[in-house]
Amino acid sequence: MVTDLLIGASCFGLLVLLLQRICVGVALRRPPPRPSTTPGISILKPLCGVDEALDENLAAFAALDYPHFEVLLGVKDRDDAAWPLALSWAIRDRRFRVVQQRSAPGLNPKVNQLITLGAEARHPLLLVSDSNARLPPEALREIAARFEDSRVGLVVNPVSGLGHASLGALLDNLYMASSVAAPQLGVSALLGRGIVNGKSMTLRRAALDDLGGFSSVADVLAEDYVMGEDLRAAGWRVSVAVTPVWNVSVQRSVGSFFARYLRWGVIFRTAVSLPASLAHGLINPLPWWALALALTPRVDLALGFLCAAALKVSLDLSVARAVRCGPFDWRVVPAVLLKDSFLFVAWLRGFFVRTVRWRGQRLRVGARSRLLGPTPQLTPARSLP
Repeated sequence: MVTDLLIGASCFGLLVLLLQRICVGVALRRPPPRPSTTPGISILKPLCGVDEALDENLAAFAALDYPHFEVLLGVKDRDDAAWPLALSWAIRDRRFRVVQQRSAPGLNPKVNQLITLGAEARHPLLLVSDSNARLPPEALREIAARFEDSRVGLVVNPVSGLGHASLGALLDNLYMASSVAAPQLGVSALLGRGIVNGKSMTLRRAALDDLGGFSSVADVLAEDYVMGEDLRAAGWRVSVAVTPVWNVSVQRSVGSFFARYLRWGVIFRTAVSLPASLAHGLINPLPWWALALALTPRVDLALGFLCAAALKVSLDLSVARAVRCGPFDWRVVPAVLLKDSFLFVAWLRGFFVRTVRWRGQRLRVGARSRLLGPTPQLTPARSLP
């Protein structure tokens, strides 16, 4: 009986993933809209240390095909390792500015930087971009076009991956393409609902003001997801673009990947409802089949597992290529199996653990991924020259 239930759960998950892949194809067949106007866009990039390929990522933003934009590079203080590189870009390109953090009102260090960056931004559209994110040259034009609908308060780009040389980086980029971009595009095509990920999200300033600014999520770990939900509740629409943003991961270790998604498991469980969290576990089908095989070791179940694994690898690879993730080699097969095993452990752990270790701090996470603990004090920083 238990074996049958586990096989049924796995088959259900595979069917959902097949439907999702079809929806991704439908979404990507639609050409990106072109704007009739080009409103100014402020790109907010909070920096913390020098990420892999940070200089190349910033060069990609300098090469964006759009007439009116600025790039604000956020640093906590000049002791940050990213400070010299940020300053060099501000000297090289007048569209780049270095912005020093002025306050620490909450427990989320990224949001603390965004509060200062948002106050310094000059334009009506605010694009929040992670330091390891890279946009294709045409991305801003599609974003501007989607904001021509006055009901749209937020535009999010589906997340893909780029640059993986190590196995851990491959796991990271595969996860972004198959477990983030695919649901973003699939749910948007099927239900017209946008799933928000902060790798690249653009906010209308008026919509952000409706929420109370970035300060409203200063103590929230999943600030991107929560902002999307709050905007919908306030009557704004969330639109999913078809142009991807690349998560640039080159030499991440397997241990680093696993540690990151153990934290993700806690974030996800606290950010969404219990039914949504349970449903999310069903769309990771291979661990369920593997458990069934462990309970009832039979030849037919072993052959079924091989077929299910082949289908899952094919689906992950297909959607990754569709969202411009790559390149891939023979490692993609064991990488999919390893990724899914790690994600299953992280998902299961999220039901029992409520603390995360982040940037040297151990923090407790409450409902809606709200961080619990004393508010940090910002050490006075030396001024930028």
